[in-house]
Amino acid sequence: MPALRSHNAALVLDLLRTAGEAGISRLELAERTGLTPQAVSKITARLRAEGLAREAGHRASTGGKPRTVLRLVPTAAYAVGVHLDRDELTAVLVDLAGVRVAVRRTPLDLGAGAEAVFEAVARAVGEVGVVGAVADSGAVGAVDGSAEGPDSAVLGVGVAMPGPLDHRSGTPGRVTGFPEWEGVPLREELARRLGLPVALDKDTNAAALGLALHATAPTADSFAYLHLGTGLGSGLVLGGALHRGVRTGAGEFGHQTVLLDGPPCGCGGRGCLEVLCLAAVARGDVPEAARVLGTGAVNLVRLLDIDRVVLGGRVVAADPEAFVGGVGAVLAGAGLGTPVAGATSPYAVAEGAAQLILAPLFGK
Repeated sequence: MPALRSHNAALVLDLLRTAGEAGISRLELAERTGLTPQAVSKITARLRAEGLAREAGHRASTGGKPRTVLRLVPTAAYAVGVHLDRDELTAVLVDLAGVRVAVRRTPLDLGAGAEAVFEAVARAVGEVGVVGAVADSGAVGAVDGSAEGPDSAVLGVGVAMPGPLDHRSGTPGRVTGFPEWEGVPLREELARRLGLPVALDKDTNAAALGLALHATAPTADSFAYLHLGTGLGSGLVLGGALHRGVRTGAGEFGHQTVLLDGPPCGCGGRGCLEVLCLAAVARGDVPEAARVLGTGAVNLVRLLDIDRVVLGGRVVAADPEAFVGGVGAVLAGAGLGTPVAGATSPYAVAEGAAQLILAPLFGK
């Protein structure tokens, strides 16, 4: 029964989250969850007592007394998301609604050793996890000063980094270009240092999770998030659910061979999509990089029959129109009308990493 109650509370919390400022009545919660009105009343009373929900006015009724509207309290708790890129660390603090309220960006050498990276993560988490903290470089926005210090309400830290890795054990595999990370107990060590729960996943999976939670498309939506930055990978959402694969190995998009006996890749293969695409980027040939990326997208769409493609990463962000248009043209040339869009947030991976902590609260 405790597990069932937790599941039901997650259903209610998710509807409060998606209702946003408009709010939702208890009757609507009962109708959408299939729970009895009595069960909904008990759950919402508990959520209000815990500060997660509040009454926010009334809505006109077609009969009887006006319905009381309930809203999620976004500032009731927070999560930190950390993006460990090969040359940069980004940490964000997000509230329960997924809104970014603080950010810290700093240079990072992923090959500097686990100890140096752990120290950098601890500093960044400490900086964004304090209300009113403003980072000295790369800070955006401000923490809501009316909140009661998220340092006492931070639920955990989600960490996203290049793969391969095992999200179940919280250990990286032979990260492309940084094989020394293989087997390092990253999740366990960071949890010990931070004194908070820690979740670990691939950067592309984290971004895809964040996009799925904020998508306006139907829940059965299937899409691929293609991330082009210091590397190339993908996060897959199939039928509305993040697809990791048994060993978090799904989505190694950049390491499909597209040129037999082509140039060597950091993964140990040759002619990989990643090495060809990054070579074009290094030459400043954006149209060719987009064409190569589009070729991989065609393979992916044909293999998985997905509904749309979302592009992200710093390289795409530098020229989104060229990449969205170029990839779209390759898909169209292959007879595929799959829509292509660019991720709207430059912090998609870090924000998605925070959702590794928050999503379970909403049954995701």
